[in-house]
Amino acid sequence: MDCDVIVVGAGLAGLVAAAELADAGKSVIIVDQENENNIGGQAFWSFGGLFFVDSPEQRRLRIRDSHALAWQDWQGSAGFDREEDHWPRRWAEAYVDFAAGEKRPWLHQQGVRWFPVVGWAERGGALSDGHGNSVPRFHITWGTGPGLLAPFERRVREGVARGKVRLCFRHQVDDIVVTDGRVTGVSGSLLEETDAPRAVQSSREVTGTFSFAAGAVIVTSGGIGGNHDLVRKNWPRERLGEPPSTMVSGVPHHVDGRMLQISEDAGAAIINSDRMWHYTEGVKNWDPIWPKHGIRVLPGPSSFWCDAKGNRMPIPCLPGFDTLSTLGHIMKTGYDYSWFVLTQSIIEKEFALSGSEQNPDLTEKSIAKVLQRVRKGAPAPVEAFKEKGEDFVVRDTLDALVDGMNALTGEDLINLDHLLAQIEGRDREIENPYSKDLQIVAMRGARNFIGDKLIRTAKPHRLLDPKHGPLIAVRLNILTRKTLGGIHTDLSARVLDRTGNVIEGLYAAGEAAGFGGGGMHGYNALEGTFLGGCIFSGRTAGRAASGAV
Repeated sequence: MDCDVIVVGAGLAGLVAAAELADAGKSVIIVDQENENNIGGQAFWSFGGLFFVDSPEQRRLRIRDSHALAWQDWQGSAGFDREEDHWPRRWAEAYVDFAAGEKRPWLHQQGVRWFPVVGWAERGGALSDGHGNSVPRFHITWGTGPGLLAPFERRVREGVARGKVRLCFRHQVDDIVVTDGRVTGVSGSLLEETDAPRAVQSSREVTGTFSFAAGAVIVTSGGIGGNHDLVRKNWPRERLGEPPSTMVSGVPHHVDGRMLQISEDAGAAIINSDRMWHYTEGVKNWDPIWPKHGIRVLPGPSSFWCDAKGNRMPIPCLPGFDTLSTLGHIMKTGYDYSWFVLTQSIIEKEFALSGSEQNPDLTEKSIAKVLQRVRKGAPAPVEAFKEKGEDFVVRDTLDALVDGMNALTGEDLINLDHLLAQIEGRDREIENPYSKDLQIVAMRGARNFIGDKLIRTAKPHRLLDPKHGPLIAVRLNILTRKTLGGIHTDLSARVLDRTGNVIEGLYAAGEAAGFGGGGMHGYNALEGTFLGGCIFSGRTAGRAASGAV
């Protein structure tokens, strides 16, 4: 054998698995089709959000959370309803246990820290047993994605120094080798060397072949978000309507899903392929790194949200409340975009952009830069998008704004009188401390949470009040992001075949395994659970493989 275990994919889940293996004294080869600049994969570009339950950060902010409440929220969001959901549900139970118990102290012991204000993502907007987080649980890593990757990359590189880990970049796996019913290695193509910067599209020219033998293989190759054809092929038309004709990519091009088919060819069962998580608030990056590069707006609750024709979105389609309900509603309008209409006061307080590169203050761990967020004016990356982003329209009056919105799309879909009537109706509700408008009720409810009141929710005001201007419209595109289904595994991350039997020597973790079991999120995610799912499933796979070889 060339090593004890081969890990396919050098993203977060792969690094965690390899770190656990190396620390257990096992020899590891990590293969990845990209160059070394891409170590850490998608996680490097992330905001670093993690789902914790009853954390010290929550308790300091007087957030009363519990394992029972978190599990109630998870079940209401997941909606497990299929025979093959047995293992995904078991993974979900184990993950909520992890998030309420060992997860934070284990990461803290490795040097990871968090921003003190907890975010309230994916709030739901239905009943208590429905989808959404009942309380704020989104903990931003101090250092964002790179800060979360750091301890695992460090442990892997220490393994390299000890001779336990071998990093093989530009190695594209084409086949999982099966011998007498057991996985015994991988083979594939050597891609031409490149010094391309992280996430920049790289060549696929083949210069040779390779083959490695091992006692076990762990697939941690990620999802399908960079492959729009595969996204459309798996799109759940019955639930979300026809797939978008135009999408922007929230992940690099190498998130191509090819290892899912290769795993299936080796006998693995792929389940819940129609479950996916794509955002509705994508804007085209004015300074793109990868093809069709989009950035997600992380909105506060106050923007007026309407469809392509200017019709206000229904409940629960409020900013930051129910991603997939909103996605389904947008796609059933016959258009693949929508609009935020807001004010300068709202953008200054409520707009954040997802991604490590869009939050230099948090990524660089700069307290001085973080404190600038409370000064007047939007964060510099947001202002840059407002000035240079093609999806942003800024005007002093509503009629000029509507002209700009229609000019941007090339279609006169927005009627000024129709939009004005809806906004005036909304503005009348602002005059009183009471309202039947559920968005305004939600805005005021958000400000009951000290974290939202301080940095995430603007003081309620009339959109047409010139003191809060100028007016801003943002065209929102569908942004591809996460695969919620994937390779079917048991609770030890061992891959199962189509009959439910274990394929000896084959493991899977991270997004390729639906973050655990082939889809531990079910139909919906609670946010902060993707990176945590990679960590938990990668750790599980590494420890299980270590005990088996």
